[in-house]
Amino acid sequence: MTYSLVIPLKNEAESLLPLYKELKNAISSLKKEYEIIFVDDGSTDNSYEVLKSLENKDGNIKVIKLRANFGKSYALDKGLEASTGEIIITLDADLQDDPAEIPKLISKLNEGFDFVNGWRKKRQDNITKKISSNLFNLGTSFIAGIRLHDFNCGLKAFTKEVAKELHLRGELHRFIPVLAAKNKFRVTEVAVNHRPRKYGESKFGKFGLGRSWKGILDLITTVFISDFSAKPAHFFGSIGLIFFTIGFLMDAYVTYLKITTGTTQDRIPLLIAGVLFILLGVQLISTGLIAEMVASYYHRTKS
Repeated sequence: MTYSLVIPLKNEAESLLPLYKELKNAISSLKKEYEIIFVDDGSTDNSYEVLKSLENKDGNIKVIKLRANFGKSYALDKGLEASTGEIIITLDADLQDDPAEIPKLISKLNEGFDFVNGWRKKRQDNITKKISSNLFNLGTSFIAGIRLHDFNCGLKAFTKEVAKELHLRGELHRFIPVLAAKNKFRVTEVAVNHRPRKYGESKFGKFGLGRSWKGILDLITTVFISDFSAKPAHFFGSIGLIFFTIGFLMDAYVTYLKITTGTTQDRIPLLIAGVLFILLGVQLISTGLIAEMVASYYHRTKS
């Protein structure tokens, strides 16, 4: 069994040496082959210089330097691409994730799970961040139908098979457990130690009200892609049939009035609305059928 530790970072020069020492202590206790992959997401401090110094001293370290700040999802994706281990462990570089918890996650993974998510049960953040995080986790659980307490915890352990199914972009790093669960992998969580931030502030942004709408869109994208990418006609067709049925019933009612009473009884607006609903229904059903043909063609050419 081999391990790959993937750590995205931006401007964390002060944290890197203490983090490296803690990682060495945690991973050496497992007595397995390992690699530590640092992905520098466009740092403007001397993070890269610190990492290169560590890489020159330790053959187990790989450093990936991104030419600009592309975001945590992109950095993680590049780190996963470069990983060779059978087990992948991810964590943040700010020292809030405790490397000493890594053996606990791997032990849970060995119970037969494919993905183990950290749960910052006693989160060491300010009240604003705690409230926004709780709302985010409740909303994600409700929409995705997956019962976890802390979707966005940086500390995770999963198999290489899971990593191959993750194609991260945008803000999808927040929904990695959702992507894993939707791909039918066995997902669980364990409570982990969370520590106060020691240096500076979050370098990958805060999930506050200004970014919450992006998170909602990314969550909808995650659920849609995982549930309907292979059967888009089910999604568009279901909505289209609902619109078509509503429109048909509206127009059927107006037609019935015309036949039985000889007048529409001023129901012309209802008639027009019915026609509109029917047209929307037909368009959505047609969109679903076209998407189905595109998906079918993609899978044939891919195979």
